[in-house]
Amino acid sequence: MASSPLQMFLTCLLLLISICHGQPSFRPSGLVLPVRKDTSTQQYVTAINQRTPLVPVNLVVHLGGQFLWVDCDNNYVSSTYRPVRCRSAQCSLARSNSCGDCFDGPRPGCNNNTCGLSPDNPFIRTATGGELAQDAVSVRSTDGSNPGRFTSVPQFIFVCAPTFLLQGLASGATGLAGLGRARIGLPSQFAAAFSFRRKFAICLTSSTSSNGVIIFGDGPYRFLQNTDASASLRYTPLFINPVSTASAFTQGDPSDEYFIRVNSIRINDKPISINTTLLAIDSEGNGGTKISTVNPYTLLETSIYRAFSAAYIREAAARNISRVAGVAPFDVCFSSSNVFGTRVGPAVPYIDLVLQGQNAVWTITGSNSMVRVNDDVLCLGFLDGGSNPRTSIVIGGYQIEDNLLQFDLAASRLGFSSTLLGRQTTCANFNFTANP
Repeated sequence: MASSPLQMFLTCLLLLISICHGQPSFRPSGLVLPVRKDTSTQQYVTAINQRTPLVPVNLVVHLGGQFLWVDCDNNYVSSTYRPVRCRSAQCSLARSNSCGDCFDGPRPGCNNNTCGLSPDNPFIRTATGGELAQDAVSVRSTDGSNPGRFTSVPQFIFVCAPTFLLQGLASGATGLAGLGRARIGLPSQFAAAFSFRRKFAICLTSSTSSNGVIIFGDGPYRFLQNTDASASLRYTPLFINPVSTASAFTQGDPSDEYFIRVNSIRINDKPISINTTLLAIDSEGNGGTKISTVNPYTLLETSIYRAFSAAYIREAAARNISRVAGVAPFDVCFSSSNVFGTRVGPAVPYIDLVLQGQNAVWTITGSNSMVRVNDDVLCLGFLDGGSNPRTSIVIGGYQIEDNLLQFDLAASRLGFSSTLLGRQTTCANFNFTANP
């Protein structure tokens, strides 16, 4: 039976009461997490404090992930762990259709009369069953310039996963931090707990020795040199894919990932000819463009990739940039001998993603288009995504490094800065010196 508006209101009210119960009077305007790039996997890793007593938990960032999941099989000990019971408000909010018992407990991840969800690992394309639960989470507050005092959510909803689901994750990671649209994703839960807008910003660094930053809540987003990167944001709508893109989902569930509309692509201000029907999401959830931290490099549907790479090679040749043999996984590579360095990376043709909205042009300079594979060779960091992919364009992690992206879930809007290098700052320049 469909839920009435009153039932939905009461469910959300109960969740808010549950999350906020026991909160101190301190109400931060924002929260901050450090995020680093793992050298061996090229994944982005953050950390939170969880459980009682609190322990640091390293998590791989999944921009479109539905929720927080952690390994509960290996030494999960907490006096404040609580399984989410069947038919509870939390169970409803998590869109769980699973209710069951576990006879190998009781222990974290294995209790009777509990809701279940399907934690997935998109890096190995595997999902499994897991127990929905609540426990204490602690992160630092921020004013947008520095970290402040720690603040806690006593009953943060997450999913317990088995140890084998950690396969393929960065060394030391014990779970995944889901930043997607779902009501139990990190952005929505933090917003509910502290009564700020359902909005967050992510700024990933290209450095493997310095931290980038994730900020929950509104700006400003100040970096060293007192640069407020939010002042340079342009905006484009976020679109909801009507069909889930998760590894496991229930029929009728929409995707929790972040989709935008690319209307055209230009190289050196010259539009390339592509099949524009691929740029829209159809009724079966195919096509369109999403932003991903799972894919290290941008994937383009085969016909788009061929037109894109051919145009790029022509524009590079016009600058006397010589093509050389590809270096896996890249097909299009160039000699670096005629390529000079600039503040915004190698001096190569610019790429413009023309998005929906006024002046919504995302410019990709050499810092985000060229991958230096050795001293002599630069490769175009875009890959052939196949002839029939689920999503036509997947903007990968390399292309969003040193770009500030602001996801406003309430307004369904993306703010994007293009590269910060031209503003004489980087995503590694957030000042992590904590204020008392």
